Amino acid sequence: MDNPIIMNKYSIERTLGNEIKPYNYDEFVKNFKINIISRSDNDLEFDLVGIDVAVANSLRRVIISEVPSMAIEKVHIYQNTSYILDEILAHRLGLIPLKADPRQFKMKEDENSEPNEHDSLVYEMKIKCTKKDLDALAHKQFISFPVYAKHIKWLPLGNQKDIFTEKDVGIISDDILIAKLRPGQEIELKMFAVKGIPKDHAKFQSVCTAWYRMMPNIKLLDEIKGNDAVLLQSCFPKGVIGLKSVKGVLIAFVEDSRKDNSSRNVFRYKQFDNKILLSKIQDHFIFTIESVGAMDPSLIFLEALNILTRKVNSASESALNQTEI
Repeated sequence: MDNPIIMNKYSIERTLGNEIKPYNYDEFVKNFKINIISRSDNDLEFDLVGIDVAVANSLRRVIISEVPSMAIEKVHIYQNTSYILDEILAHRLGLIPLKADPRQFKMKEDENSEPNEHDSLVYEMKIKCTKKDLDALAHKQFISFPVYAKHIKWLPLGNQKDIFTEKDVGIISDDILIAKLRPGQEIELKMFAVKGIPKDHAKFQSVCTAWYRMMPNIKLLDEIKGNDAVLLQSCFPKGVIGLKSVKGVLIAFVEDSRKDNSSRNVFRYKQFDNKILLSKIQDHFIFTIESVGAMDPSLIFLEALNILTRKVNSASESALNQTEI
């Protein structure tokens, strides 16, 4: 994490009616927890415990709208004799995700300025279909020559070749279909990628999705046994309700409420009235982040925390300045 998160514990206040009371920072620190449940290169699932829903939703909104990434912004088309119109082709290219880490680049201050190694990446694509190409693909019953993202090549600017490799700043997936060409058709163009934020355009999103749900809370208020226990187990996803045998009688128990998908099939059966309580834990959130592949999802989360913290500190300073005036 480039910048440390600085929280001003005296700047956070809670409004209750007309009364403003200081937020108990020490109590928050004591109760707040982050538990990582699963993690891979592109997916992260973790628990946020001890926070308000407004904070959880603020994090989600920052992740999907303000964490920056690199994307193709301009396309110079020198030749395009394919069936795809220039505007549609440029739009398709802009939505192709790039591997480049946005933290290694600066925001472009002037969109009309010349690209340089600090704020831009340049790519090119030169491809032409010939009869020979189609003959080579005939055994796969192709009627045209497919153009994939793997045909896009990186053109280093300045000293970028000393800092990056094509693997670092290339296309995330080589098999993204861009167009199909017939014999004699060709595409020749140059692409310019810059750093941007998703609220300006969706192509700058660093995540496929980011979402959360409250932790389910299931309580059995009465003993449920026999055939009713088997029926209760079938009302929930696998693993939520378990069965144990006591003196030859099956008795239901809550095995793992986390696996519940908020279905309410149990309410269909009268025999379970007043025997089971379904609710949500209000300060326990199951958070999921799916990265497009340019940044590790844990880094996306930390970047979102940095952005949210800067917003809070900026708002606090503005409030203090207005109070002094």
